[in-house]
Amino acid sequence: MENLRDKYEVVIGLEVHAQLKTKSKIFASDGCEFGHDPNSETSPVTLGMPGVLPVLNKEAVNMGILTGLALNCEIPERCKFDRKQYFYPDLPKGYQISQYDEPICVNGYLNVKGKRIGITRAHLEEDAGKLVHAGSDGIAGSSYSLVDLNRAGTPLLEIVSEPDMRSSEEARNYMEELRNIVRYIGVCDGNLEEGSMRCDANISIMPKGSTKFGTRAEIKNVNSFSALQRAIEYEIDRQIEIVEEGGEVIQETRLWDDNTRETKSMRGKEDAHDYRYFPEPDLMPLRISREWVQEIKDKMPELPQAKRERYMGLGLSEYDASIIVEQMGLALFFDKVLELGASPKIAVNFIMGEIAAYLKEKKLEITETKLTPENLTELISLIEKNTISNNIGKQIIFDMLKDGTSASKIVEEKGLSQISDEGAIKEIAQKVVEAHPNEASAYKNGKVQLLGFFVGQVMKETKGRANPKSVNEVLKEILG
Repeated sequence: MENLRDKYEVVIGLEVHAQLKTKSKIFASDGCEFGHDPNSETSPVTLGMPGVLPVLNKEAVNMGILTGLALNCEIPERCKFDRKQYFYPDLPKGYQISQYDEPICVNGYLNVKGKRIGITRAHLEEDAGKLVHAGSDGIAGSSYSLVDLNRAGTPLLEIVSEPDMRSSEEARNYMEELRNIVRYIGVCDGNLEEGSMRCDANISIMPKGSTKFGTRAEIKNVNSFSALQRAIEYEIDRQIEIVEEGGEVIQETRLWDDNTRETKSMRGKEDAHDYRYFPEPDLMPLRISREWVQEIKDKMPELPQAKRERYMGLGLSEYDASIIVEQMGLALFFDKVLELGASPKIAVNFIMGEIAAYLKEKKLEITETKLTPENLTELISLIEKNTISNNIGKQIIFDMLKDGTSASKIVEEKGLSQISDEGAIKEIAQKVVEAHPNEASAYKNGKVQLLGFFVGQVMKETKGRANPKSVNEVLKEILG
């Protein structure tokens, strides 16, 4: 299949649904938090009762505008809502209030690892409910499904990319950057596992050199970045196999099964006319003034790309900057440490070293530990003042992560302050050299790499407390 892939170019576009972090639903006052008892977060509006009317949630509009600005979109002065007609058991009204030909955001783009990926539109809409099928969620039986309408009416922003991606890796990078952005601007928590961010992938193939896109298939039910890549890779191979055998790819919606690692046909893919869109008669078109847009733009927080570039300007590598930015809690922690005046170089060494190892081992976020930015800053200050050595710092950081004790208190209680007195270091170094005459002789005869051995022995004798710079100088003097 690898050889066959050389004959084709892959075309990928993503439709990403981001659940907006409003306190109430987009057209009703009931809440939309995840995890409540089934059907406990509903109202007559959510349930589509006769005679009820939707009222637009202004905060959802604010979040839509903010996201559009973060994605370099144009915000039209007018947008409107439409009814999207389709029947499904978890859609109480028999239609979804969405946006069709006049969305809130248009013509954007996202720069991802040097490649510009166009964003066609981003539009506001309400979510449907959730079907719980027999045999799932602990339900016994095999012939029925239950409906939970807690999610119905939850505000969504659907972000539709241009078909600009040419590999599963590019699609994953785009999705990860998009999640970073919506999390940093505070409009969505980006939790794929809980469904607050969902992705549908449109995939087609065409012969290399062609300008005519092939027939696309839409892949649904993708709930992780790795699953997105696996689903795309499988679908590419499936479509190539069909074409190579003389068949035609049909336009359809397929489900990704991460257990069997394959896509399965769900239904024929609908086009816009199948939904019989028409303007929502119960909601007036929305006028968005330029003053409104500017007011939201003025509150825009620092975006991930700008944060990465700022970190690299402080001397961080591109890799380190990217890793920190990807974990928003870690980035906010690092920013606070920088605000407190700590050395960026020493701080990032701890964050990418001992702290990262501890978080990985314990499966924790930095916010779930006892370490505070103030404590880490104090630790770095003790190292810079030569009160303790860097090695001692690496030892005590784990206690600070576990119980939140300050660095100075640990140093005082355990007697870990650095030995900088040259006389004391010289006395210990002299004993070490006398205890290893063969190595001392070899050093004097040109085996200068043995200096590291003697430094290690002195540090061992002092339990890591000796000032390494002083140790090196004293040993060179003694060894001649």
